[in-house]
Amino acid sequence: MLPQCLDGKVPKCQGARVPRRHGASAGFTFIELLVVTTILIILASAIMPLAKVTIQREREAELHRSLREIRTAIDKYKDAVDMGLIGSTDIRAGSEGYPPDLETLVEGVTKANDATGIKLKFLRRIPMDPIRHSTEWGLRSYQDKPDATTWGGQNIYDVYSKADGVGLDGTKYKDW
Repeated sequence: MLPQCLDGKVPKCQGARVPRRHGASAGFTFIELLVVTTILIILASAIMPLAKVTIQREREAELHRSLREIRTAIDKYKDAVDMGLIGSTDIRAGSEGYPPDLETLVEGVTKANDATGIKLKFLRRIPMDPIRHSTEWGLRSYQDKPDATTWGGQNIYDVYSKADGVGLDGTKYKDW
């Protein structure tokens, strides 16, 4: 408790001491700041590569999802042709039942024996290649040779990424 004068007031110069900082104890020293800064730099340098790998892993997972989505749509189109669900006017001769292009999967095709004009659609939109940030995909035709690097243009049997580079698993993006 603080000492009080006879009138009940606390004297200004007497009583409890208020700690004051003088000189070197007024703040952090240069050495302390240097040590803390060095520790932060070391932690940041350890986190940056981890963040880059995490971002690449997320993009590769998105690439897998996009490829799966397109390939599933191609397979559903082929199944619809094989089951006779697609009108013969939408099927090209020699296409082996595969779509002529990716836009056909988005725009849809007319149902066989259906006067209502309802279209079968297999994709809402063409997925983006997250590695290249583009909707342009490498295409393979059923008639192309397995090691062909260009698309023959007859139909779309498969898709692949046009990205140059190698995934975290060591395989080329083009081979996925």
